[in-house]
Amino acid sequence: MITRRHLIRSIGALSALGASTAAYGVGVEPMLRLRVTRYHPTPRQWPADLPLKIAVIADIHACDPWMPLDRIEAIVDRTNALNADIIVLLGDYVAGLHQVTRIIPSSEWARVLGGLKAPLGVHAVMGNHDYWDDRTVQRAGQGATVAHRALEAAGIPVYENDVVRLTKDGRPFWLAGLGDQLAFLPARRFRSMVRFGADDLNATLAKVTDDAPIILLAHEPNIAPRVPARVALQLSGHTHGGQVRLLGWSPAVPPQHGVRLAYGHVRLKCDVIISGGLGCSIMPLRVGVPPEIVEVTLGRSGLVVS
Repeated sequence: MITRRHLIRSIGALSALGASTAAYGVGVEPMLRLRVTRYHPTPRQWPADLPLKIAVIADIHACDPWMPLDRIEAIVDRTNALNADIIVLLGDYVAGLHQVTRIIPSSEWARVLGGLKAPLGVHAVMGNHDYWDDRTVQRAGQGATVAHRALEAAGIPVYENDVVRLTKDGRPFWLAGLGDQLAFLPARRFRSMVRFGADDLNATLAKVTDDAPIILLAHEPNIAPRVPARVALQLSGHTHGGQVRLLGWSPAVPPQHGVRLAYGHVRLKCDVIISGGLGCSIMPLRVGVPPEIVEVTLGRSGLVVS
């Protein structure tokens, strides 16, 4: 998880590079750059003769001026142009910054995301900021967030510890969506508790009723060491690649369980792909990790990362 302390440490390391780099990190990379990063993992659990192209959108953090509606529209258009079989949204749609000129209502950004199109549909999970931003859900300790309801109103199903069985070329596979692992902030009387989540990995996977391969959507990648080999692929966001990435190292993202789950393709019991995301959290800064849409191709030969 990105913490304020780690991110400030990263910015301190960056300061030696001078004011021009900092200006680039605030004004250019997060707002003007957008790339498509392509992966071709070969999970042993996924049939080699079952081609599937997945477009991944993570961590939009909608707000003015850093992620306005017209930029989200451009992301939707770029994603649709990939002609993916399926599109997945990995959470953190709401703003994660205080330095904004406007918080964009969920109904507005969800309506734009409703323009995403793919033959096997568009599917979503929630992120921690979507929960933290919803005071009603925080007080209740349960329930669908405002962001959750907005996406479903726009025609996009949201999964919280649930699965759906899909078919490509007559071949089935499962899409499993995990509840957010950092969903609920502790009440004052529980100050000794660390943040706790809405996730239930075992209950989610128990809903799979046959041996078709599984793709797991989990906003935070931290769950990866616990994901069994029964899962072919885990797709996650949350880290933003650290927002500051120096020579392939993200000082803002500490190791989890001895594994640095910061960015890119990691192989554990299953393959894990962690998106660098699109927006910013804590501070409107990105250096060395441009906003990205991720394209994952399963079941075909070739590898391109751009």
